[in-house]
Amino acid sequence: MADLPYPTADFFGFEELLTPAERAKLHEVRAWLAAEVAPIAVDHWNRQEFPQHLIPQIAELDIVSPVRRLGHSHLFAGLLTAEIHRTDASVGTFMSGHDGLFTGSIELLASEEQRAAWLPDIYAIRKKGVFAITEPDAGSDVAGGLTTTARRDGDSWVLNGVKRWIGSVTFSDYVIIWARDEADDQVKGFLVDTSLPGFSTTLIEHKIALRAVLNANVFLDNVRVPADHKLAGANSFRDVNRVLTGTRAVVGWQAVGLQLAAFDIARAYAVERTQFGKPLAAFQLIQGQLSSILANLVSSTSMMAHLARLQDADAARGEHTALAKAHVTKLTRESVALARSILGGNGVDTSYGIAKVFGDAEALYSYEGTYEVNMLIAARSVTGVSAFV
Repeated sequence: MADLPYPTADFFGFEELLTPAERAKLHEVRAWLAAEVAPIAVDHWNRQEFPQHLIPQIAELDIVSPVRRLGHSHLFAGLLTAEIHRTDASVGTFMSGHDGLFTGSIELLASEEQRAAWLPDIYAIRKKGVFAITEPDAGSDVAGGLTTTARRDGDSWVLNGVKRWIGSVTFSDYVIIWARDEADDQVKGFLVDTSLPGFSTTLIEHKIALRAVLNANVFLDNVRVPADHKLAGANSFRDVNRVLTGTRAVVGWQAVGLQLAAFDIARAYAVERTQFGKPLAAFQLIQGQLSSILANLVSSTSMMAHLARLQDADAARGEHTALAKAHVTKLTRESVALARSILGGNGVDTSYGIAKVFGDAEALYSYEGTYEVNMLIAARSVTGVSAFV
């Protein structure tokens, strides 16, 4: 049994759909993850500490905005996201927050002059940024329940309010703050320097998921933002949705990554662990569980790969990304639970890896729109009837 070759979790060969250059870049990132991230991921997760020393190395990989800036396919961008999350969802969440949500907001909604001024440092990660819309009392209903306010005062905007669950904000240079304009009641976006007077954060502790992501509450107490730091194209919640449509797809790929990790860990343990005189992998129930994880993984990757083709053709709609995010994160929950059970008692010990993956899957199931809300978005598109109040 020990002489069997280690199989690829890419059971249907999705990587073969990439160009040679894209495959080479994916393999470069995979090698870096194995050398620099995998050895420290569990320790940082346990200590709830983000490995900030990795950020200059991530910058050297030059992978921010792979589609818009570098011209890669959405499939490459998705498989890249999955690969990072396969090794560590906390490092992956930092990347997705800085790239998809923060950088994506500026790419989509900033003026040409704003993009020229801000994006070079952001692409090079000389300036780190995050996205802040969720509030203590506004999550799924944030479209109508946003309470953070913005008031124009001369050549500045004055922001007041509280945001919650904002990842990496404690060490970021900028944050995109979404606030309701007191003048017209519309939601607008602002690039806010985290060093401004009145801006403060408090770390959220005692999490069971993404522990190395430093989520925080953000407090805005009469924070004065220069007028030219309002995103020119961020003038309503409809504009927020332009960003979220793309990032919901990113979460689907994050979930693929966790399923890859679950398969890797469970397969290796089943082959190496001996019970009743033979490897766990020799038992039919274990083989059935491994096949179930693999089937979920292939199904999830297939769905995400076709969504990537729709994105390349500029044909992906909000209901597509909503359904994909909901369904793939649901399958991920099932896969990580199966993998954890294969490890038995060792499955609850974070040093074996799967306990961390198991916990992280819960965050993906809930953020970027809960499972329930995303399913309602998809159902609305096929019934013409909204279940939202």
